[in-house]
Amino acid sequence: MSSTIKGLVKSDIKYEGSDLRVAIVHARWNKSIIDSLVAGAISKLKESGVKEGNIVVETVPGSFELPLACSRMIAGSHIQIGTNVTDLLGGLNFGTTSPKPASRTGTPAPAVSIASNQPFDAVIAIGVLIKGETMHFEYICESVSHALMKIQLDTGVPVIFGVLTALTDDQALERAGLGRGEKKGHNHGEDWGLAAVEMGSHVRRWGEGRFA
Repeated sequence: MSSTIKGLVKSDIKYEGSDLRVAIVHARWNKSIIDSLVAGAISKLKESGVKEGNIVVETVPGSFELPLACSRMIAGSHIQIGTNVTDLLGGLNFGTTSPKPASRTGTPAPAVSIASNQPFDAVIAIGVLIKGETMHFEYICESVSHALMKIQLDTGVPVIFGVLTALTDDQALERAGLGRGEKKGHNHGEDWGLAAVEMGSHVRRWGEGRFA
C-alpha cells in the first residue's frame, strides 16, 4: 500500500472537555455507516472528558435536514439556559426545608445526575452521501456544505462537518472503519469528536479574549 500525506495531524495539546456540552445531529440514510461514525465521535468525546449527560444526540431523516436541525438546536440550547430544572420538576422552594425521605432499606438513595442546560459549545453534523446515477448527490453535497458553514459563522458555535461525500459504498465504509477487505480504513467519527472538543475549547478561550 502506498503511503499518503493526507490526514489530520494530532494536536500537541490535549484538550479537556469536562466543561463542554456537545450536540450530535445525524441523518439515518446508510444507517450502518452512520452508527459507526456516531459511536466513534461519542467515544472520543468521552475520552476527552465530556460528560455523558452533556452529549446530546438527535436524528433527522437525511443530510439535507442537518443544517436546520443544527441551527434550531443551537438556538434551543440558549433558550434552555433560562429554564430552571427545579421548576420543571415542580420542586419550587419557598424558603422551607423539607427532610429527605428515608430509604426503605436503609441504603442511601442514589444521586440523580441532571444534565447541563448550558448552550452547546459545538455541534457535530453527521451524514453519509454516496453518489448514485443522478445529480442528486452533487446538489445535496453543495447545499449542505454551504449551509453548515453559514450556521457556524452566523452563530459563532463550531459546527463540525461530519458529512461523508463518497463516490462508492466502499469509500464510505472505509471512512467509518468498516472496510470489507483487509483495508478496514479509519473511523472519521473519532476525528470529529476530537475536533468538537478542540474547537469548543478554542471558542470559549477566544470569547474571553485569551489567545495562545
